[in-house]
Amino acid sequence: MTTTTDLVSYEDALASYDPVMGLEVHVELGTRTKMFCGCSTELGAEPNSQTCPICLGMPGALPVVNAIGVESAIKIGLALNCEIAEWCRFARKNYFYPDMPKNFQTSQYDEPIAFNGYLDVELEDGETFRVQIERAHMEEDTGKSTHVGGATGRIHGASHSLLDYNRAGIPLIEIVTKPIEGAGARAPEVAKAYVAELRELIRALGVSDARMEQGQMRCDVNLSLRPHGREKFGTRSETKNVNSLRSVERAARFEIQRHAAVLDSGGTIIQETRHFHEDTGSTTSGRVKEEAEDYRYFPEPDLVPVAPSRAWVEELRAGLPEQPLARRNRLREEWGVSAFDMQSILNAGAIDPIVATIEAGADAASARKWWMGELARSANESGKALDELAITPEQVARVAALVSAGELNDKLARQVIEAVLAGEGTPDEVVEKRGLKVVSDEGALTAAVSEAIAGNPGIAEKIRGGKVAAAGALVGAVMKATRGQADAARVKELVLEQLGVSEG
Repeated sequence: MTTTTDLVSYEDALASYDPVMGLEVHVELGTRTKMFCGCSTELGAEPNSQTCPICLGMPGALPVVNAIGVESAIKIGLALNCEIAEWCRFARKNYFYPDMPKNFQTSQYDEPIAFNGYLDVELEDGETFRVQIERAHMEEDTGKSTHVGGATGRIHGASHSLLDYNRAGIPLIEIVTKPIEGAGARAPEVAKAYVAELRELIRALGVSDARMEQGQMRCDVNLSLRPHGREKFGTRSETKNVNSLRSVERAARFEIQRHAAVLDSGGTIIQETRHFHEDTGSTTSGRVKEEAEDYRYFPEPDLVPVAPSRAWVEELRAGLPEQPLARRNRLREEWGVSAFDMQSILNAGAIDPIVATIEAGADAASARKWWMGELARSANESGKALDELAITPEQVARVAALVSAGELNDKLARQVIEAVLAGEGTPDEVVEKRGLKVVSDEGALTAAVSEAIAGNPGIAEKIRGGKVAAAGALVGAVMKATRGQADAARVKELVLEQLGVSEG
C-alpha cells in the first residue's frame, strides 16, 4: 500500500533546483551457463533445479570465470567507448540477504573491466546529449524471493517468503554513469533516452535480449537536487530495479518533485533506496543506503585476476556492429522518413523486423507499412513484442510481394496476416486454403459492375450527371459481391467506362 507524498509542481522544482542523476543499469547476459559455474541459465525451470555447490556457496566449492561473460563485458565496454583494463580482479561484496546464498556477491569494486567511457543519446527533438560512463563491471545476480500472504507482494505484511536460487550466479554487467548534470528540466527525458539507447546497444551486440519486462535489464535511478548556483551535490536517493523505459522517466520526475518538497519545507533528504510503484508513478522508502565501506569489499581469493590481451581486445573492437544511433540515422536517410517517424519505429521495436523484411525482398515502404500497421496493432492487443509474433520477416515480405503482384489487395493481405498469426500456415498456404486471391478475371468484374449499376439506377444517374464521387457506392457494392477480392481501382474504372463518364 503506497502512502501519500508531498510534492511540489515540476516547474517550481526546476525554478529552484538543478537535478543531478546517476543511472546504474544491470544487464543479465545471455550466456548458456552461470558466471562462475556450469549451471544452466535457462528461464522457466523448476525452482532450485539449476543450482550446484558453487552457486549455492557450499564450503570448498571453487568458482571458475565464464569466458563468454568476460568477452561480453569487453564488448559492452568497447561499445560504450570505455578503456578496457589490462588487469582487473573480482571482489567480495559482503551483505546479508536471504537471496544471496553465499552471504556475499562476487563483483568488481575498484578494478572494473571497463571504465571512463560515454554514450551519445538522441532526445525526442533530435538534440544529442552525451552521458559519461564511469564504469562497467562484471558480477553475478542474486536469487529470487517471493513474498507470500501480503497485499503488495513485498516483505512487509507477508506471512512467509519462498526462495529460488536458479537466478543466483547468472552473469550481470553493471553499467554506472558519472553524475549527469546540465539536463535541467529534461533530466527525466535524458534518463529514458539513455536507457533506451543502452538497450538498443546491448541488443545490437548480441550479448543479451535486454527485455526489461523480464528483468534482463534493470535500472537504478539515483537522483539529487542542488540549489541553483551551488556546486556541491545534494543527498541522493536510489530508486531500485525500475523495469521499463516509461517508469525510468516517471521515477526521475517524481523524485525531483519529492526532493524539492522536502527541501522547500526545511527537511533533509535521507540517503536511502526507494521502490517505484507502476500503478501510481510514485516511490516509497526502502532502506537506508550503506556507503561502499559498509560492504567490506575485499579481493576474491578464489578467482585469478582477469588480464585480457590487447590483441584480443582489438579483435573484439574490430567485430563491433554499427552503433545504434548511427544505424538509425543511416536507415532514416535510406528510408526517407522523418526523425519523428523513426522515433516511432524505434519505440515500437520495429527497426530489426523492418530491416529483415527488406532483406527478404520487400521495399522499405511496404515493410514499414505492415510492421507499423497491422502487426503493431496485433502486438499491442496480444501484449507481445513485435519479434514475438508468430510471423517471420520472410512471410511479411511474401505478403508484400503478393500485394505488389496484384494477387492480393490490402484487405485480403490483412486477412492473410491474421491467418498466419493464428497458425494457419504460410501466406501462400493461407491464400490457397481460403481462396483469397484478387478477382482479376475481366469478364467476371465487368459482369459484377453491370449488376451493381442495374441494382442502383439512382446512383448511376448521379454519376452520369457529373457526380463522379458517387462511384464509390457502386465500387463498394462490387467489393461486397466479390467478398472484397476485387481490385477497387479497376472496378472504379469499369464503372465509369460503362456509364460513359470520364474521371476528369
